[in-house]
Amino acid sequence: MHERALMQDLMSRIETVAREQGASRVLKVQVWLGALSHLTASHFREHFEQAARGTCAEQAAVEVELSEDIHHPSARGIVLKNIEVEDS
Repeated sequence: MHERALMQDLMSRIETVAREQGASRVLKVQVWLGALSHLTASHFREHFEQAARGTCAEQAAVEVELSEDIHHPSARGIVLKNIEVEDS
């Protein structure tokens, strides 16, 4: 359940940024995974593929940075670092 909520929030942020930039699709997503997010890079990619189906980020490449800092303020979350988009 925790992962689903994190992914829904992330997809909402990605779609908002893409819409604000007038993008037709998202080419690449860069994320930072908090040390306490309970996600590995491969596990994140599986969840991302499912969450992105039918969205502008469906075929996006994914770059994942893993944190080991359990004291970081976002240690339980996912931080959207950057997205690369294709203009409409």
